[in-house]
Amino acid sequence: MGGFFGVISKEPCVNDLFYGTDYNSHLGTKRAGMATYGREQGFVRVIHNIESSYFRNKFDKELDQFQGTSGIGVISDNDSQPIIVYSHLGRFALVTVAKIVNLAELEQQLLKEGEHFSSSTGTNPTEVVALLISRGASFAEGIRNVYRLVKGSCSMLLLTEDGLIAARDYWGRTPVVLAEKQGAYAVTSETSSLPNLDYGVMRDLGPGEAVRITLSGVEQLLQPQKQMQICSFLWVYYGFPNSSYEGRNVEQVRYECGLEMGRDDHEEVDSICGIPDSGVGVALGYAESKGVPYHRAITKYTPTWPRSFMPATQTRRALVAKMKLIPNRAMLEGKRLMFCDDSIVRGTQLKDNVKVLFEYGAKEVHIRISCPPLVYPCEFIGFTSSRSSMELITRRIIQDFEGDESRNLQAYATTGSPQYMRMVEEIRRRLGLTSLRFNSLETLVKAIGLPKEQICTHCFDGSSHF
Repeated sequence: MGGFFGVISKEPCVNDLFYGTDYNSHLGTKRAGMATYGREQGFVRVIHNIESSYFRNKFDKELDQFQGTSGIGVISDNDSQPIIVYSHLGRFALVTVAKIVNLAELEQQLLKEGEHFSSSTGTNPTEVVALLISRGASFAEGIRNVYRLVKGSCSMLLLTEDGLIAARDYWGRTPVVLAEKQGAYAVTSETSSLPNLDYGVMRDLGPGEAVRITLSGVEQLLQPQKQMQICSFLWVYYGFPNSSYEGRNVEQVRYECGLEMGRDDHEEVDSICGIPDSGVGVALGYAESKGVPYHRAITKYTPTWPRSFMPATQTRRALVAKMKLIPNRAMLEGKRLMFCDDSIVRGTQLKDNVKVLFEYGAKEVHIRISCPPLVYPCEFIGFTSSRSSMELITRRIIQDFEGDESRNLQAYATTGSPQYMRMVEEIRRRLGLTSLRFNSLETLVKAIGLPKEQICTHCFDGSSHF
């Protein structure tokens, strides 16, 4: 996915930029970059590969290079960014949080019209966005070009010689938040990046809204559109617990998901455990609802292991999943345990984990998932590295049942239908669980607290086709 942070200040901005960008590190694993601008120094940019290290380790020794009073930073899953552009609009640096489904089509069209790209080894999506912006008569018109031509999603942050420009994806699939403190403004993907830097949230940008941010204030360049499709998976998995989107806190939503599931679940267990990290809030809500103690039967080794499904290869994902979660035999042996987790994508890692839990003496292993089964691949923000729908355990099961992985999808996605019940039971059997239940879509939407039509639930019900 990815996340960004930008700042403009009366004073040198490097400290706020460095730590603010670092607070987006849970959103990406491959590339990171920062750029600053100062009247005397001009643009300074550094990009690093962070696949084998952390953002802070890569950039800490280079901070003295950044002398400007405005800057942008990004954590990215794929793209090398920021990129710096010199166009008729002036010089600017650009970062994006985007999934461009029609990238190849846009690339060919731009080449046909006489544009060129800086790399021959593969087109950088952020460079495509920069070219589309530069074709506008103004930054506002250029951003409209992006909204009009890009299929998928694209939020962006521009560092210009006159300040920052922030633009949220046209459908608002990813968040962009404005903040301020005395003498400075910030804009970011995650509100959790703000409190320790003493910024207070001003507001969320609306879907398709673009603003120019200077020390004089915030000027609206493009008004927001009324329709919104913010990604529901932000609350389920991606979001940091302290973050809020559209006024709804991530941890609170997860807690309410667990609370609701516990009220409707009659399974008798000895203790509840959350699968770190995003299953913890769910488990706390479930435990309170059931009146059953919360125990840490599994602990995440936090110093070194990142999120598990980010690495590019299944072999590496499986290794990371095994290494980062350490079972506690004292909390497992002879116990009936209820584990809460955010989702089941491929199921490979969970199957291995369940096997270990039984080997460590668990009497029963039950799983409760905070969201519905993932039946449709994401077409809009790419929350997994899946290239094929067949990487989803649901699709593999549907293929086995129907002989066609795309047959009767709506029936399998409908909670309580015969096809749904059969699919869930097969997932339970393949993973070796004592019992398995998923939250309903209605419960998830209720916990998020926004109208269904404002939330993208495509991965669960295939409902978004923009």
